[in-house]
Amino acid sequence: TAWGELEVKQDGYTALKGKPGRLLVPDKDEVKTEVARAREFTAALNPQAPTLALVDSQVPVSPETLTALIQSLDADAKLAAASKPLDLKSRDHASQRHDEQLAEILRHNQRLLQLAYETRIEFMKDLKTDSLENFEKSVEPYRKIFREDVIGSFDLELLPDNARSRKFQVGPKTISYEVEMDVFPDVTAYGILTLPKDMKLDGSEQRPVVVCQHGLEGRPQHTVGEEGYRAYKSFATHLAERGFITFAPQNPYVLFDRFRTLQFKSQSIGRTLFSIAVPQHQQITDWLSTLPFVDEKRIGFYGISYGGKSAMRIPPLVKNYALSICSADFGEWVWKNAATDKRSLRYSYANKGEYEIFEWNLGSTFNYAEMAALICPRPFMVERGHFDGVQPDDRVAQEYAKVRFLYQAQLGIGDRQELEFIKGPHAIHEQGTYDFLHKHLNWPAPKESDR
Repeated sequence: TAWGELEVKQDGYTALKGKPGRLLVPDKDEVKTEVARAREFTAALNPQAPTLALVDSQVPVSPETLTALIQSLDADAKLAAASKPLDLKSRDHASQRHDEQLAEILRHNQRLLQLAYETRIEFMKDLKTDSLENFEKSVEPYRKIFREDVIGSFDLELLPDNARSRKFQVGPKTISYEVEMDVFPDVTAYGILTLPKDMKLDGSEQRPVVVCQHGLEGRPQHTVGEEGYRAYKSFATHLAERGFITFAPQNPYVLFDRFRTLQFKSQSIGRTLFSIAVPQHQQITDWLSTLPFVDEKRIGFYGISYGGKSAMRIPPLVKNYALSICSADFGEWVWKNAATDKRSLRYSYANKGEYEIFEWNLGSTFNYAEMAALICPRPFMVERGHFDGVQPDDRVAQEYAKVRFLYQAQLGIGDRQELEFIKGPHAIHEQGTYDFLHKHLNWPAPKESDR
């Protein structure tokens, strides 16, 4: 690496079958092996099961296959000779009907997308906003629904963290350590802890922590050290140079189809990738809280891109987080998932490669404004570049208007929310978000001469 250290790259994985959307036909030897196994399973049945036939044919549903089927039901049955029904429709007609049916489904889905706005209002009607106290009580059932029905949770106790660390990198003003800890059996949490060199480690002072979350296919290493990644701006190191402690965790959205396959496996049992990430962050923040130089009441979350998705989904369920910043992701999330009109397809996931992105019933429950309500009354900020292709400005502003209304108009805590527009791309911008962190984590900003 650039620091003269050994970096082990985890590649050479076996090719995965199935995702994304490949229809695979097993070869003859695989079929024969499975049939032989099936015959072993059924051999000892009493009464004896019909013989499991293996038909080798180049014709789908061949006469041999049909004969084997009916004779498994009646040994004396014979396949009747009959001509095939006349094909009264052309292939062109079938293609036209296919297009019409698809168009019908699309119209139905887009209508549901329009109605979902009102559905979510009805869903959130029990959220009390007449006082901050009543809000905090009434939001808890919604967090429970979010945890159990959207994110999914494993009924497992966290293991003792058993944290282990090693020095990773030394900079002019900071020192970084790799840290790994246990979460569940076979599940660990990993990240890079960065400390300002001028801080006292004996507990005589306690500083705030910013958890700096990478994006899709990212690594904690991308957020520290010299600026090697334009989107990240080495923000974990830069924040440590401003006096914060930072921790950059590894989230599970890496290795392309491998993590997407994990998402599909998780969804089959009512779980998601965040069912793993949430307890990882719970363990990380619990461990950070034990460090004598950390103020456990001042741990903030700052995530970009897929880390911005994390900023909307993890802090609602990890109360150790005192605030959340969503960078380069916030917007009208339900629209982005489901819209199929020509203009929207530029932004929509309906025609993109992130086939794991869809979640359970968000249209009827939690768009990003509703997720922000689960973070509330803790401070919440959105960092938005005008030229970020994730969503257009108007969609971002439209969704954020509901957040501002909740914080400012309904609860009277408008100073705890902020939306910053910047003339820039999909990236950390290091402007208003840093001011937000200094303000709400109560740490003085460095003087210009010290930056």
